[in-house]
Amino acid sequence: MTSTAQPRPDGRYRRTMEALNTGRHRLCLRLFLVIVLAHWAEHIVQAVQIYVMDWPVPEARGLLGMPFPWLVTSEWLHYGYAFVMLVGLLLLLPGFTGRSKAWWITALLVQVWHHFEHLLLLTQAISGVNIAGMDAPTSLIQLLIPRVELHLLYNSVVFVPMVVAMYLHARPNEREREAMRCDCAQEARP
Repeated sequence: MTSTAQPRPDGRYRRTMEALNTGRHRLCLRLFLVIVLAHWAEHIVQAVQIYVMDWPVPEARGLLGMPFPWLVTSEWLHYGYAFVMLVGLLLLLPGFTGRSKAWWITALLVQVWHHFEHLLLLTQAISGVNIAGMDAPTSLIQLLIPRVELHLLYNSVVFVPMVVAMYLHARPNEREREAMRCDCAQEARP
């Protein structure tokens, strides 16, 4: 009796994860970095609008928020970005080794909390019930730090270890280089 083995349902997932963290790891990291930098640009422009141009917070909407004001107030958009960040950090984690992996995990752990805060905000927006009797959806740390500053802080605390991880990943020590399965490491200079 001839058996034609069918690929297991998780076979495609395994092949995708393998590709993301081996031959396509460098490309995926660069694409992920572009997404992160675009989001950073939005927050930086909003901060400049508030602190340099002295705009009132409701009018400081960043780059995309100027032509599309509803984006700034859309908890779905903010949650979606937090989710994409979380998924990106998770999907690209297996490609890291050694010191770079420790830094990437640090960024991931902070993003888990950041994602939770956005889930809390989204839940409030959907239910219409805000914590602490606030007028608008409010995250837990936002009870202590205003939202604009809090998002700059969260993005910094995720971005810095992420960049350190990428830097170390591109410049591994000998042991880390041997453990790597991708071609992200820069060639050793003579």
